Amino acid sequence: MRTPRSLVVIPTYNERENLGPLVRQILEHEGCAVMIVDDQSPDGTGEVADDLAREFPGRVDVVHRVGKRGLGRSYVEGFGLALERDVDLICQMDADFSHDPKYLPSLIAAAEDHEVVVGSRYLNGISVVNWPLHRLILSTFANRYIRAVTGLAVRDCTGGFRCWRREALGRIPLGRIVSDGYSFMVEMLFEAARQQCRIGEVPIVFVERRMGASKLSSSVLAESVIMPWRLRLRKLLGR
Repeated sequence: MRTPRSLVVIPTYNERENLGPLVRQILEHEGCAVMIVDDQSPDGTGEVADDLAREFPGRVDVVHRVGKRGLGRSYVEGFGLALERDVDLICQMDADFSHDPKYLPSLIAAAEDHEVVVGSRYLNGISVVNWPLHRLILSTFANRYIRAVTGLAVRDCTGGFRCWRREALGRIPLGRIVSDGYSFMVEMLFEAARQQCRIGEVPIVFVERRMGASKLSSSVLAESVIMPWRLRLRKLLGR
């Protein structure tokens, strides 16, 4: 059986310490290439990304974003460009090693039977390392809250380690995605469910970032509280 061609989209902002080791581990997997979408990182992450592209021509591409910053904006731009590539699967993951590249083969294999695969922290209990208790409680509550409001059945609605079949991602109306922070993950999953994509989950162990600072902020949390209700209204109005 032919190994599927997979493009891993990685948004970056101040991740120069993590990016090189992460990309090298991803490229150890057969059929995987990388697209780095750097959001004007002031720490020189963009230059590290350019060095990697020169080191691995044809397997590493770099997008230097301009304009409004934000995780959601980075992914929308990256996904749009990825859909123009001759690939079978489009994966997404964080740049801070909280998503271990060793799980990529599991996500890719599960995409044989599903159109969207989520690397789930909550499929077999709670599989999170180095989070304080309040963060665990917040994340667990958030997923229950999202499922209750939106009707999604996925255990880990907020997880950002995912694999999309190219044709499934192509059915998502990227131009209508409005989220900027982590609620982007919820909005994308909601739209996938509306498109009747077959969504599956595979277990992963999530490890809090090794280096750098978390991007979690009060504005990101506020958006995450409001977004499920916006999505529910969108569904009710048929938009």
